[in-house]
Amino acid sequence: MGGAAPVRGPPMNSAGSRLLRLCFLPALAVLGPAAARSAVTVGQAAPDFTLTDLGGQVHRLSDYRGKTVVLEWTNPRCPIVGKHYRSGNMPALQRLATAQGVVWLSINSGNPGSAGDFEPARAQDWLRSNGAAPTAYLRDLEGRVGRLYGATATPNMFVIAGDGTLVYAGAIDSIASADPSDIPRATNYVKAALDALSQGTAVAVPTSHPYGCSIKY
Repeated sequence: MGGAAPVRGPPMNSAGSRLLRLCFLPALAVLGPAAARSAVTVGQAAPDFTLTDLGGQVHRLSDYRGKTVVLEWTNPRCPIVGKHYRSGNMPALQRLATAQGVVWLSINSGNPGSAGDFEPARAQDWLRSNGAAPTAYLRDLEGRVGRLYGATATPNMFVIAGDGTLVYAGAIDSIASADPSDIPRATNYVKAALDALSQGTAVAVPTSHPYGCSIKY
């Protein structure tokens, strides 16, 4: 990701380290250019967009004004995404958030035919098999929304307050690792941001460097 470094965790074993290098080092190379294209800045209004879900329903960010919205860039073939889904971490956070009235939009900005660009039926199967619970799964086949937000990795997370202000952008948590055992001791930045919004307090960590697999624009 240009000159930016990911959030660092403790040393991993050699197998975990190799997997992590294969998965998210390509994302490091694209952070600089993608960030330069980004129109989003924490503390300012999140740009509106329109995408269609797996059932053909149109979703506009502006339709959810008044509600907290989480944007999660995802790729079913990414090992880091797999870590957070197979462990139950991402589905649990989705369920917790949506139960509190948060709108959770999972977005796949992979270009057609790229690894992880699942057709609707296959994407539905993946969501069911992993117990996923987003409000909607959206395909951004032209990469327009991903580039608009400067999304570089999967997962790349954004939290938008009810008034449309972007309050968090970055990684899901504080430990850039492919090891699921790191999840319990990591700080979950998304949950922390949602908690802060619900309590009417400032988000303590409003930005971080996303880690994961590079988005296949």
